[in-house]
Amino acid sequence: MQKTIFITGTSSGLGKATAKLFQSKGWNVIATMRKPEVETELTQLENVTVLKLDIANPQELTKTIDYVLSNYEIDVVLNNAGYGLVGPLEAFTDEQIKTQIETNLMGVIRITKGFTPYFRERKKGVLINITSIFGLIGFPTCSIYSATKFAVDGFSESMGYELAQFGVQVKVVAPGGIQTDFAGRSLDGAQHKAYQKLMDKVQEGYSPEQIANYSKPEDIAYVIYEAATDGKDQLRYVAGKDANTLYSERTEIGAEAQVQKIKSGFVF
Repeated sequence: MQKTIFITGTSSGLGKATAKLFQSKGWNVIATMRKPEVETELTQLENVTVLKLDIANPQELTKTIDYVLSNYEIDVVLNNAGYGLVGPLEAFTDEQIKTQIETNLMGVIRITKGFTPYFRERKKGVLINITSIFGLIGFPTCSIYSATKFAVDGFSESMGYELAQFGVQVKVVAPGGIQTDFAGRSLDGAQHKAYQKLMDKVQEGYSPEQIANYSKPEDIAYVIYEAATDGKDQLRYVAGKDANTLYSERTEIGAEAQVQKIKSGFVF
């Protein structure tokens, strides 16, 4: 029987790559995005339905979920939509902080809540939330972004406990750097002259040479597919060579030792 996945944030990058992968594997894909009217690729694929959804709009979110659950049987929900807010905390406006939390955290919570009764009653289903290696390990200029991703990680672990009794799995995929336009269209930021040296140092990680070493979105999409289909009772899937290196280091030397190591690279 053909399975169906509901995905947020499919207009580009990881979301689009994941939609295409699942479609190629014979799945029915519900691909949501803020501006479906400009989408030209996914709309041409068989068994892909493109729907409008801004996850920061609670009314639209509820309407879309109601429509989907009235017309489809959903097996997997992938919370992928989000963006990065990068810069020193002092530089951010309250509005920027609120918008980051509303999108990266509240969007995930609302979608999860919207699908939970459906999965609970069916006694099966998989909820997959995309976080980041910076949802497991902090990093300078990522304070608010990491706050949302750490929160999604903790939220996911807690929901996994709540839903286990109903046969519903909650999983997290935590990628490292991805070769997408995340550093452009999906990034917001702010500058502060007191932190210029720090920001210049961090920016070295976004050079063309460094980005060339990041994972391709298709590679991360395969990790998502694995999480959706492997049947394992596993919470976290760290994805990408750089992410696995950082996470393994934390496991091997301990969190405190790694914190000191990272900090030493940003003291001028």
